[in-house]
Amino acid sequence: MKRPSISLFTSSLTSLFLVTLISGCVAVGSTKHATSAVDFLYPDTKNPVVAPGIPVLNLPLRVGIAFIPGEGGGTFGGHNVVAGGMKSRFILSEKIKINLMKEVAEHFKSYSFVKDLQIIPSADLTPGGSFANLDRIRSVYGVDIIALLAYDQAQFTDEGVASLTYWTLIGAYVIPGEKNDTHTMLDAVIYDIKSRKMLFRAPGTSQTKSKATPVNIAEQLRADSEMGFDKAAKDMIVNLDEQLARFREKVKENPAEFRVVK
Repeated sequence: MKRPSISLFTSSLTSLFLVTLISGCVAVGSTKHATSAVDFLYPDTKNPVVAPGIPVLNLPLRVGIAFIPGEGGGTFGGHNVVAGGMKSRFILSEKIKINLMKEVAEHFKSYSFVKDLQIIPSADLTPGGSFANLDRIRSVYGVDIIALLAYDQAQFTDEGVASLTYWTLIGAYVIPGEKNDTHTMLDAVIYDIKSRKMLFRAPGTSQTKSKATPVNIAEQLRADSEMGFDKAAKDMIVNLDEQLARFREKVKENPAEFRVVK
């Protein structure tokens, strides 16, 4: 059997050195999408914020739940992630929003002090609609309390970090992969609409990691995005339970700040 020549061995070492250099030069891409309760409720920074009144909580409560409209100007940094000729795009569809709101609603329907929980479609809220928009929601749906859901999701893609190397007698073949990292936050702010007072808030967070080749990176990012929101919603429900228990104690300890009517 003929042994590999010294030149072939030298060529393989050179290839290994080049692969190391390629792996060290990591290109990073990122996307970020967010909405803000502050931007929705207080869009005009020139006007002073009106001091909230004393909430009158009529038990059992009629509660609405809605996603804050707008996408807060999604940004993309680093290299463009291309899959099938199309750049990966963040999509939080109305169907996904409704499913997430249903998940939250089903959990709180079990509470005896909640009489009704209405899911508000995104079309009924406008960016920067403020409390005038919520007053219309209160009139149309007959809700006194509203849970506004804001979100913040960032996705990071490191090209080449998860690369695979196949060695042959004539050198090395490098198959680049993608290492995806998705950070998601869902934040529920609970307001008494009439008094303009925030009762409490509860965030939920999640982190999702995955790997994909450049061919299916866009599909994987969308799947990671949905999974991130689902995990964050479950974490938010746990925190809502805790914050709700604290709020009930706060109402008992501060009767001058809240009026409860049964």
